[in-house]
Amino acid sequence: MLVADPKALRRAFGAYATGVTVVTVGGDTPHGMTANSFTTVSLDPPLVLICVGHEAIMHGVLAATNRFAVSVLGSGQEAVARYFADRNRPMGKEQFDAVDWTPGRFSGAPLIIGALAHFECEVRARYDGGDHTIFLSELLSVERAEDDDALLFLHGRFHQIHHERSDVTR
Repeated sequence: MLVADPKALRRAFGAYATGVTVVTVGGDTPHGMTANSFTTVSLDPPLVLICVGHEAIMHGVLAATNRFAVSVLGSGQEAVARYFADRNRPMGKEQFDAVDWTPGRFSGAPLIIGALAHFECEVRARYDGGDHTIFLSELLSVERAEDDDALLFLHGRFHQIHHERSDVTR
């Protein structure tokens, strides 16, 4: 395979399973988007990164603000992931009428109710990443739900991972 073949490259990248998130920005022009390019960077200081395509509406919104939130979706939230990936959904505040959410205490960004985890972030640096921008961000707050199952993206499709729970205490 030649690296220049975008279809083959996308297929190869798709062999790596990722979690699914919704990245949100609050304020006068709230916006959300489904993203699987989210990762932890450092525990001390607590840093994460997201990668956003230059053509995405979120790219322009993030360029104008320094704070955003990330909601890590659970296995029962595929509809939420599909909704925020749909380019035909309403824009602005109306796009959040279709989901349950609460405003983040530090970012003001919508936090999706029922998510496995919420991260409120402040952009620390922006880096060129080809057709994406890498937003390196410091955590302002973190919240983790009780043990639950994750929504994954693999081979271009959503998957639910269900782990076995044990009632045995070790």
